[in-house]
Amino acid sequence: MWNLKGKKALITGGSEGIGLAVVEEFVSLGSDVWVVARSREKLNALCEMYKNKGVHILISSLDLSEEANRNTLVKEIETKWGKLDVLVNNVGTNIRKKAHEYESQEIEKIFKLNFFTPMDLSRKLYSSLKKSQNTSVVNISSVASLNHIRSGFPYGTSKAALNQLTKNLAVEWAMDGIRVNAVAPWYTDTPLVQPVLQDENLYKQILERTPMKRIAQPKEIATAVAFFAMTSSSYITGQVLAVDGGFSINMYNPS
Repeated sequence: MWNLKGKKALITGGSEGIGLAVVEEFVSLGSDVWVVARSREKLNALCEMYKNKGVHILISSLDLSEEANRNTLVKEIETKWGKLDVLVNNVGTNIRKKAHEYESQEIEKIFKLNFFTPMDLSRKLYSSLKKSQNTSVVNISSVASLNHIRSGFPYGTSKAALNQLTKNLAVEWAMDGIRVNAVAPWYTDTPLVQPVLQDENLYKQILERTPMKRIAQPKEIATAVAFFAMTSSSYITGQVLAVDGGFSINMYNPS
């Protein structure tokens, strides 16, 4: 039960950061993976890394914020695999500004990639997911969906919408053998948050609010995603798991 042998998993945004860590974790647990990202160069590097190691990796260089590209991917999966055991909706983006500073197109860009893309991809892959037994959808959310943090309101609200989608689909698809859960990381050592971590004052504040006094490593998020994909978690659905070193439960505690 503590493996992903024989599973076919689609991982979006899988060329770096948390997505790449999920790819590496799934491969180590025996899963076949289909990795989607915009950078063909990074995808080719990923294939080269696993070359001649008996690992089954398919890649698609696509911008999933475009519906036509999502439709293309769904058709390719239906043709080449016929079914899907695991969908990891990891692709996302952010632009950090104060609320009154955002341009309308910036807000739309964040919602388009963080919410509408996983929502639409999940719906369109429903038939492929239903064909497998004990299927799992794992959405990569954020603690910004649970509490206010200085990541900008479009990011937090788009991830909060993803949480609600997780719960709605978990109930609606339960009798189809499809479980839907979400993982909500705190600050993780990825390219997306490097600009924040390079600010020494802000980095210090992040550690002060984190009981474990460190940020997460991508693999620590990936292991939570893998757990939700395993048959070991077969009775868990509709949950949003904070992987945050205790941040989300850390209230004010004067010394």
